[in-house]
Order: sequence, then structure tokens, then C-alpha cells
Amino acid sequence: MNTHVEEAGPQGLASALVASGALRSDWLNTYRAVPRAMFVPDRIWPGIPEGTRQEALVDRRTDPHAWLAAVYSDRPLTTQWDDGEHRGDDLGTTPTSSNSLPSMVFAMLDDLNVEAGHRVLEIGTGTGWNAALLAHRVGAANVVSVEYDPDVAKGARRNLAEFGIKPLVHVGDGRQGFADRAPYDRIIATCSVGDLPPAWAEQAAPGGVIVAPWGPLYGGEAIARLVVDEDGTARGRFTRSSAFMRLRQQRATFPPHERYMGGRAWPADGVRSTTTTPPSAVGGWIEQFAVGLQVHDAWWSVERYDDGAYTLWTYGLDGTSWASVDHEPGETEFVVHQSGPRRLWDETEAAYHWWSDRGRPGFERFGLTAGPRSTVAWLDDESCPVPGAEWLR
Repeated sequence: MNTHVEEAGPQGLASALVASGALRSDWLNTYRAVPRAMFVPDRIWPGIPEGTRQEALVDRRTDPHAWLAAVYSDRPLTTQWDDGEHRGDDLGTTPTSSNSLPSMVFAMLDDLNVEAGHRVLEIGTGTGWNAALLAHRVGAANVVSVEYDPDVAKGARRNLAEFGIKPLVHVGDGRQGFADRAPYDRIIATCSVGDLPPAWAEQAAPGGVIVAPWGPLYGGEAIARLVVDEDGTARGRFTRSSAFMRLRQQRATFPPHERYMGGRAWPADGVRSTTTTPPSAVGGWIEQFAVGLQVHDAWWSVERYDDGAYTLWTYGLDGTSWASVDHEPGETEFVVHQSGPRRLWDETEAAYHWWSDRGRPGFERFGLTAGPRSTVAWLDDESCPVPGAEWLR
């Protein structure tokens, strides 16, 4: 048992992070000075490095060895479910606060390129670990962290005080930033957005850097590293795939399936066609991202059957447009039904083929330009905007 704890300790995690390239030498001293364990509560639900699933509850009071092993592993740790409404030991419905994946924490800090004396704004305090890392690096007086949930903020303040470092933790709407201490040299978000809040660029100093997870409603997400120009336009590339909890004020509310059917049995008034593009082709994280850049205000779900068949459903936020594609094992042609003012499978298929025809580019080839009036996604450079990938403000 003791050997297990030693292997799970901070040095073991540091070695793994250094070996992966996530933890660089300039952050190693800060990592050692700010133990993750001081910023993790007794009750956690460890996640998996890739994806969004969580494992069973680990409680420090009943299994300290398992708790320590989870803390010093490269895994995200869910610390709150359902905005705090879930109180049981089982998994809740939606994770709403966490201590983030360590490799992602240090990769994003590396993207931030923060230096001593920089003024830093963080959106999403969580347990306070990231704020403590930043405060150790630039000085607590230079760090402001905004947390929407008062209970989460209270826990973070307690953790920071016990550690002996006190950046400003402000309870408020992260979209608004914190104007009282602007301008900031660096802004980092630990929650994802689909619309970069204008206040972030407005509160950044010229040449300031914004690092934030960004993704379309349909799915897929990556870390955007944007530099703010004199005119307030933020532009830059995506650096890596990510999977963060959504900023609470940007969570979407999806109409129920029954609304789309209008009280009728499937396929209702859906128009039948066929496709040779398997629905599985659009299921990957980068595929969802590429589709979502072009297919706005749409989301999807999968209905699975015992024989391995499944139906991919796509819905429009308008509450009327829908599409279903039936996947049968071994088939090369698939039945499609579509209804409503939009032909959502046609849109999805066209977006997928646009991406495939350009060599199936990864996240790092995409970029984002967020100006005062609109946000535009592009491939390789700003002269090549993704078709339809513009969002007006």
C-alpha cells in the first residue's frame, strides 16, 4: 500500500507531465511549490484523460490511498455535480466544477506565456489550484479569478488561504471579466465558450493574450490562443483539443425530442433519402468541430439498439428541423429522414466533406478572429474563412 502512495505522489505526476511535454522546466518549480493535493476536496469523482466520463466517488476519509492516487494522476477530478444540487455519492447528471486535468492545466499555462509581474485575469476559479499556480508565478496581487458559483468560490478562498496565498477571488458573471483591475496582460478561461465575451478583449492590454477553450454548439472543442490588437480584435490559432465544462451562461437549452415529432410517430413528415456517408463519420471530436463551424444552432444524439444498429438524430434549436440517419452494421448505404425548414443531414454531410476534401485538418490548422462585430473561424490563415463560420454580435 505504501508503494502505491509513493508511486502516486507529486514526483510521479511531475515525471509523467515532463515526459509528455505538458510540464516545461520553467513551470516545474511552481508545480512543486503548489501541491495539487491542497486544492482538492475530500470527495471527488475521477475522470478519464480523454472524454467526459467520470468514475465512482473516491472519499479521502474512507480511502485516503485511492484519493491520493487520483490526485496525483493525470486525470480531471469532478468536485461538483448539477450546480451543487446533487449531494449523493452516485454520479450526478452533469459535472459543473472540477480540478482540471494536470496536463491540460500546464499546457494552457504554457500557451499563456505568462511572465513575472503580468496582470492576469482567470475565468473559472474552481478549486483554486490554477489561480494559486498563477499567483506563485506572477504575484498574488496581480491575479484576479472570477467564479460564478458562491459556494465554489468559498471553497477556493479557503484553499488559497490555507496555502498562504491570496489572489482576488471575485464572485460574478465570467462574461463580464473584472473591469476594476483592467487592463490585463493575460486572460485565461477554465471553462469553454462558443462566443468569446467582448469584455475579455476589451479588458486586455494591447498585445495581451487570451487562452480559452472554444467550441461550436454541435460539438468538438479546442484551446484558442488569441492575441489582442490595438483595435480590440483578438486573433490566433487553436493549439490542441480540449473538453471543458461550458461557461454557465452559455449553456444551451435543448427542446425535447417529442416537440420535433409534433405528437406523431417517426418518421412523421420526414422526407426519405439515402446516403453513403456513414453517420459514424461525423462522430469524432475534430469531425464534430469541423461540422459545427458550419452547421450552426444544431445538436445531436444517438439512439442505440441491441443488435448494434443505431440512429443518429440531429436537431435544430428552432424546435422544428430534425434529421435521422439509420446505421445498420455491415451496410454501405444508410436511410435518412429530414423535416423542417432546414435539411440538417444535408448540411452536416456537406460540412463533413468540406473538411475531408481539405485533407482532414486537425485543430492546429484552424484559427479564430473575434472582432467587435463578429467572430470568424478560418483554416490555415484569415484569407481562408471556413464557409458559413461567422457569428455576428
